[in-house]
Amino acid sequence: MSFFVSLFLLTTSLFALDISVPSTTVSNGRTAILFFKKEKGVEYTKLLDGKRSYRIFEDPKDSSKMYALLPQNYYNKPAKHTVKVLYKQNKKSLVKKLNFNVVDGKYAKETIHVQKSKVNPKSKAVKKRTAREYAEAMKIYGKATAKNYVSSAYIVPLNSKITSDFGKARVYNDTLKGYHSGTDFRAKVGTPIISSNDGKVVLAKNRFYSGNSIIINHGQGIYTCYYHLSAFKVKVGDIVKKGQIIGLSGATGRITGPHLHFSARVGGLQVDPLQLVTLLNKNLYGVHE
Repeated sequence: MSFFVSLFLLTTSLFALDISVPSTTVSNGRTAILFFKKEKGVEYTKLLDGKRSYRIFEDPKDSSKMYALLPQNYYNKPAKHTVKVLYKQNKKSLVKKLNFNVVDGKYAKETIHVQKSKVNPKSKAVKKRTAREYAEAMKIYGKATAKNYVSSAYIVPLNSKITSDFGKARVYNDTLKGYHSGTDFRAKVGTPIISSNDGKVVLAKNRFYSGNSIIINHGQGIYTCYYHLSAFKVKVGDIVKKGQIIGLSGATGRITGPHLHFSARVGGLQVDPLQLVTLLNKNLYGVHE
């Protein structure tokens, strides 16, 4: 469903709550967006989608509105979702229910062959390391700062052939099953990699599976990630600009060959990075591809 849907709630005071949703249908692993018109006496709080909650932020280009992103877990099955909008009207807590249709993304499948040591490591030291790295990353992704670093459209970090799309069901060495959590771009070792947008570097280190990794916080719960690098050109704490070189592509971590793995997180969930870029550019920055 691509048409523009307007949803209104009439309260006992005949006040109209104005929420607009460009599409109420979203695939697993992808993201939807909602807009909230600012009204006197109304304070928007958050969205609730099952047990997950998402903050509502100031629209970066339109001061009369607020917006929220609604990411969907890759493992979500096709179903109707009732999303609750929590808000206050004249200091009274209220709830508005919206219906979303989650559909199957129909992702392709592929078989990947990598080093045996990277498939299902048995070493206690490696298991401890990967658990520590996972916890560190999830702590980062769990923070959704109100600060927004971005003021213009997102770009892709590399203009080259896409060798593997987001969401492909993967079988590693005929045993370990999973899915591709980002988009892979062809890149020989040493190719300059640029930041998809303005932001703050919140991780720049070598990790077991993703190799040399950079994570950038763009604000408002949006993060982009750049994996398997051969070199870093930034460090944690650096403020980077869109298009700035942040590293060089490589072949570190669990890989079949040199490339750039580009991924994104919204509200802590892994989502299709290219769909997210298109969604943000079209709905927040007026770019129609």
